[in-house]
Order: sequence, then C-alpha cells, then structure tokens
Amino acid sequence: MAHEDDRDAPPRRTHARGRRRARRRRRRLTAALLVVAAVAAAAVVTIALAGGSDDKPQPPFVASAGPAPATLWAVGDSADGGPRAARIANLIGHDPGQRLLYLGDVYERGTADEWEHHYEPTYGRFAAVTAPTPGNHEWYLRDDGYRPYWERKKGRDVPDYYDFNIAGWQVLALNSEHELELEPGSDQQKWLRSRLGAPGNCRLAFWHRARFSAGSHHDDPRLDTLWQPLRGKAAVVVNAHDHNMQRLEPQDGTAIYIAGAGGHSNYDLNEEDPRLEFANDEDDGALRIVLRPGKADLSFVAANGRVLDKSTVNCTR
Repeated sequence: MAHEDDRDAPPRRTHARGRRRARRRRRRLTAALLVVAAVAAAAVVTIALAGGSDDKPQPPFVASAGPAPATLWAVGDSADGGPRAARIANLIGHDPGQRLLYLGDVYERGTADEWEHHYEPTYGRFAAVTAPTPGNHEWYLRDDGYRPYWERKKGRDVPDYYDFNIAGWQVLALNSEHELELEPGSDQQKWLRSRLGAPGNCRLAFWHRARFSAGSHHDDPRLDTLWQPLRGKAAVVVNAHDHNMQRLEPQDGTAIYIAGAGGHSNYDLNEEDPRLEFANDEDDGALRIVLRPGKADLSFVAANGRVLDKSTVNCTR
C-alpha cells in the first residue's frame, strides 16, 4: 500500500512546476515592459530635441491662391519714410490687389528703427499680402530689422527664398544679397532647380539686384546663378536696385522688368541701350501686374496714376 506522502508527491511537483512557469512568465513580461519603457523614453528625447510634441507646421510665408485673375504690384527702393514713397504706397492703396512684391531696400541701413518709422507707416498696411525680398540696404542688418519685422507680421520664420502660386502662375521670391547663395551649386540654386520641374513657363521670379539693366548698376553676371535655371522656365522676371523703370527685350524667352522707381531717388538710364523697350528715369512709379492662367498684363504706373507703359506676356502651362 502506498503511503499517503507518496500519493501526494506528484501534485506537489506539479504545483512547483506551475510556480516556476509563472515566475518565468513574470520575468519575461517585466523584461518586455522594460524594453517598451526604453523605447518610449527614447521617443520622448527625440521629440524634445526636435522642438516638442506640440510643434505645429509653420503657415506658408506667403499664401497661395486659386486660378482666378489676380492683381499684383511690384516696387522697390521706396521705403525711406519720405513723401515720394508715401505717394507710391497711396497709388497701390487705391487698388491694392492680391499681392505686393516688395523688391527690397529700406533706407538707409534697414535698422529696426527704420523698419518701424520708414517701412511700417508706408507699406505696413499691406503686410498680410506682401511678398518681400531683401535689398542690399537692409541685408547687412537683416537680423536687426528685416527678419524680426517679417517674423512679427507673418507669424513664422523668414525664409531667404520661397514660392507660392496665384492665378495659375508660380511666383518665386529669390535672394540676390546672400553672397554664398549666389555661388554655383548653392542651396538656393539647388532649391530653385527643384521648384522648376513642372512643365511650362507660367512663372514669375523676382529679386532685388537685376541680372540685366540699362541703368547705372549695369548688368550683373553674378546673378547668373539665378538666371540660368530660369531660362525657358520663367516668362517674367522683375527686379529693382536701379531707381527707374525699365522694360527690356526678352532674354531667352523671359521678359525683364525693373521697378525700382519707388521714390527714394532717380538713377539715369542709358536710353541708347538697344535692349530697352520702355525706359523712364524721371517719374516715380510702380509695376502693376494682372495675372490670369496663361497670360500676364503689365503696366508701369506713375505715382499720379498715369499709365506710362503697357505690355502683355503669354505663357504655356
């Protein structure tokens, strides 16, 4: 006859094995939880380094719009706080349109004080629809004036170059003042090429210093970094820097406009330059651009509202 202790032995071994299995399961679960915790901690660190989990995408610096016809104004070399610049701003204010391309130069050095007392009283009312590009006068002190001003107005970081779409056109704002970005193979040139992949040439590009000019600043070959990628890709280029109004014959199929007669002063033109199709170095004025899919109508308008020149540029999409 088996002893009672012998009969009870198997159940005790079974219970011991069950306890060992339970302990192993608990150890595996603990190890798994530790791995999950480590991964979660690493993710928190990564998010913190990236700026926090609450970071929101920045709004576009200049908003795009649909294919409906749109009026743009372009002017530079204007914001000096004087009465002539105020007349140009009032001209634009009578028909503000959908966008203002401010082509650069806030005088004399683009300090924070000059942005407050020269630019803001003159063009500040258009800030919500302004697409700016820096001029040579404010670039050196850009971290004092240009960037803080537009950061406040736009509610985001200020890109050195950017683009937006309006009325069936791509508008590219480029930077002629960052010397390193004018080197072949620069980040700006690479970015520009990357933005020109779509077919057609319904594009308008603008920046401050002109590649081609019949004014006292003459042609500037350094701007080839911007010009060459645009060949055959942009129907219109608009610049300033020379304080006058020019319409030059198209180069490589691109129409060229200089709209630097913003009221600061006037620079003489070489009216014998055979490339000039329109020239004015006496009046203050701005360039009015009406964009619609496949077409741009451009007019130089004097401060008193008189239309000085009209032209039309067609593009393919």
